[in-house]
Amino acid sequence: MSDKSELIDQLRIERPAEESGGVSWVVWAVAIVAGVGLAGGVAWYAFPRAIPISVATAAPAPADVVVGPSSILDASGYVVARRQATVSSKITGKVVEVKIEEGQRVEQGQVIARLDDTTQRAAAAQARAQRAQADANLTAARVAFENAKPTYQRNELQYAKAVISAQTLDTAKAAYDTARTSLDVAARALAVADSAVAVTERNLEDTVVRAPFAGVVTVKAAQEGEMVSPNSAGGGYTRTGVGTIVDMDSLEVEVDVSENFINRVHPGQRVTAKLNAYPDWEIPAHVIAIIPTADRAKATVKVRIGFEAADPRVLPEMGVRVAFLEGEPASAPARTSSAPRALVVPMAAIQSEGDVGVVYVVNDGAVERRSVKLGTKVAGGQIVLSGLNSGARLAVGDLSRLADGAKVRIAN
Repeated sequence: MSDKSELIDQLRIERPAEESGGVSWVVWAVAIVAGVGLAGGVAWYAFPRAIPISVATAAPAPADVVVGPSSILDASGYVVARRQATVSSKITGKVVEVKIEEGQRVEQGQVIARLDDTTQRAAAAQARAQRAQADANLTAARVAFENAKPTYQRNELQYAKAVISAQTLDTAKAAYDTARTSLDVAARALAVADSAVAVTERNLEDTVVRAPFAGVVTVKAAQEGEMVSPNSAGGGYTRTGVGTIVDMDSLEVEVDVSENFINRVHPGQRVTAKLNAYPDWEIPAHVIAIIPTADRAKATVKVRIGFEAADPRVLPEMGVRVAFLEGEPASAPARTSSAPRALVVPMAAIQSEGDVGVVYVVNDGAVERRSVKLGTKVAGGQIVLSGLNSGARLAVGDLSRLADGAKVRIAN
């Protein structure tokens, strides 16, 4: 029995005794690190972070920059051409040649199309032949008159001397009168023949369609083989015109101004126009005239506005917004040096919406959201008319990340 107990004791595995004191120091270290991390995360989300930004300084506008007056009224309209024509032939005919394309510039009198002139040429040849016949008839009538005149004069002398009878004189006078009348009729017939030749030659010339003035072709309406008529469309198979020509030098703007504010507009007033296609391009313009009638349905008055200079980017029917500028009276006192000057700031420092913008002024590690009034754009940036002081430090970059009072840090 003692031998079995010894064998069992030999097979027993001895384990080391556990240290007294409870949790191991490793567990405490892990807990401490986790606590510090948690505290740091809470602090990261609980306290605002500084947003990296770049900074620019608002500088006074150069002396040669014209800031210009402010807008007193805005309106919208369209670019129109005062001189525009859908060119057609004066006669009805079949088109045999079209010499224009859209976008092509043409000069006054330039041939833009030709019609079939077969009938007109035949008519002109016939009229010239009839004119030649009338000329021959006039020659024959003149010869007959020249022969009858001396005979009648001689018979008058002989009758005065009682050599011939009165009957013989009457016969000579009748022949003379007939010859003179025939000569007048032949002369009138020749004049009619000349007119007929002129008409047929005019009809022949009308088969050639020419540009009435210099301009640019905007529409090509007819093709070879189609019929053109100045009168009607002829059931849809006859064109009323060959093409449309626009004088680009006659482009202007037509806007509808509410009759409640028409008293703010006057002829010659300065205007700034912005095409919808080029919203950053300010075009100097002026009021040409105020149409002296109102639209009862819309309660508006039409105003014509002319551009100061022509530009190929301006096209007919473009949408445009105009700003009527406030003019300074001639008696207005000159601005003194103490008057606030306009400033120039980078475009990247402004969130603009029309004539009003938003900038973020940097002060003591934070930004202040401020509204400013905008002027024109210049080579150095954007003109700011009011709302900002010279030397102000402005945030530049992605302004959508900023808000009033946001903490920022200046990035290198």
